[in-house]
Amino acid sequence: MTTNQDAVAVEVTVAQAVWRDGFGAAMGLVADCFPRRETRRTLRETVEAVLMGLERINCWTLAEALGHCGPHRLQHFLSRAVWDDEAVRARLAAFTVGHLADDQAMLVVDETGDAKSSTDAVGAAHQYSGALGGVGLCQVAVHLTYVGPAGHALIDRALYLTRDWAADEERRLLTGVPDELVFATKPQLAAAMLAQARAQGFPARWVAADEVYGGVDLRRRIRELGFDYAVAVPASHRVTTPAGRFDTAGVLAKLPRRAWQRIRTGHGTKGDRHYDWVMIEVTADDIPQGHETGHSFLLVRRHRYTRELSFYRCHSTTPVTLSDLVEVICCRWRVEEDFQAAKSLAGLDQGQATCWNSWMRWSLISLIAASLLAVAAARHPGDTESGEPDTEHEPMIALTRPELLRLLRAFVLPQPVTDAQHVLHWSHWRRRHQHRAATCHRYWNEVTAAA
Repeated sequence: MTTNQDAVAVEVTVAQAVWRDGFGAAMGLVADCFPRRETRRTLRETVEAVLMGLERINCWTLAEALGHCGPHRLQHFLSRAVWDDEAVRARLAAFTVGHLADDQAMLVVDETGDAKSSTDAVGAAHQYSGALGGVGLCQVAVHLTYVGPAGHALIDRALYLTRDWAADEERRLLTGVPDELVFATKPQLAAAMLAQARAQGFPARWVAADEVYGGVDLRRRIRELGFDYAVAVPASHRVTTPAGRFDTAGVLAKLPRRAWQRIRTGHGTKGDRHYDWVMIEVTADDIPQGHETGHSFLLVRRHRYTRELSFYRCHSTTPVTLSDLVEVICCRWRVEEDFQAAKSLAGLDQGQATCWNSWMRWSLISLIAASLLAVAAARHPGDTESGEPDTEHEPMIALTRPELLRLLRAFVLPQPVTDAQHVLHWSHWRRRHQHRAATCHRYWNEVTAAA
């Protein structure tokens, strides 16, 4: 056994080549979405800047790191510059899927929230968010992630506007929400993104989601689009068995010990994870017109120690085994890994965007950066690619996205501008701007207090 320094040095070289090829190809793919060269260059700079490892990621910090004299160029790029951000999203989603594609791949739907300090931000309202652990003032967005054997990455997002927010004409006008945009539930936003993915021809068989997306309307739409699904449902979800029994999922789960099967559902740092599972055949309640009945099931998962139950409604056009469905359900958690990567590595939750255009474009830039990392990690050859054990080096795990980013920051990505004159200029700019802002706030508070 020898040290792995030489092996890691080779990995760095490969990572450099993979990143530069992928980044160059992705930027070239969207070049004609920008009518001006300056905005095209700003996209390249901004995607690289969000990956630099800055303590905070917003227009001020990115502009300082890039050597700009102020944040105005980036603010203009996000809010007012003319470029087709939807075409950029669609092309880069196709680029990402192209490197992760598989006929048995999954599309996973889930939402995440970002805490806000004011309702002035587009979509910000007091609402539930799992990321916040309850109800709070936040923006909530529904996301779509593509999960294949080679890797997984977020490919789409839609900002959720509560019913009250969507009906408030004054706030819509102030934040630039498009006139044609009306209130849509989270399942409706998910259905629109799934339809877009199908229209783009992304290869995938399964759709997975949590309880929010377990309603019959979305499940029927998923089947209309030609996907199979495995979605979580509550214990109160009512199903009908082929024998005609109509009851809730919680009641049907009261089965004898011999009905349960213990299956390994993953491997963690502390060892394998096992749960008890049972598969109950049920009658489909979501058959689209002109479609075959297929195979519908209720899956129940039971924790080995706490006996806590979780329920999943599943459908497959072809016969499927319990282990196949369990694998699909377990892969749903990949979206949580993608949320963590997009927030911790690419600043998805740090944009401070208050208007519609700014939010759409900031979230897009974060998705691009996170997706490029996922593609680079997937394209990077592993130590065991040949399937033969490596006896020359100590064993290592595969190159993860955080570890890949550390290498890119050290050897590939540009370094933040830190010369003395530039740092002093930004110190002066921040203090002057903050003084003006404080003065305006005090004046406004005095005016409102007098009224």
